[in-house]
Amino acid sequence: MNILNNLRLILILCLTLGLAPYFPEPHIWGKIKWILGGGVGMKPMDYFDFLFHGAPFFLLIRYVVLSGVKKDKNQ
Repeated sequence: MNILNNLRLILILCLTLGLAPYFPEPHIWGKIKWILGGGVGMKPMDYFDFLFHGAPFFLLIRYVVLSGVKKDKNQ
């Protein structure tokens, strides 16, 4: 089975790696707010951290889009 198309694995990654650390707010949410606020003071490590914690969500979006495309082709 292709790991990139395993929905269970992608959801586990989103809930663990994507949201960790959870308190006081999910880490990825803090990075998104920082970037939307202009990213003042962000260093290259912060951008890498955003990509690292955001990767599971990008995989989830990819999975949903590809699943929608497959359904359209079958109809």
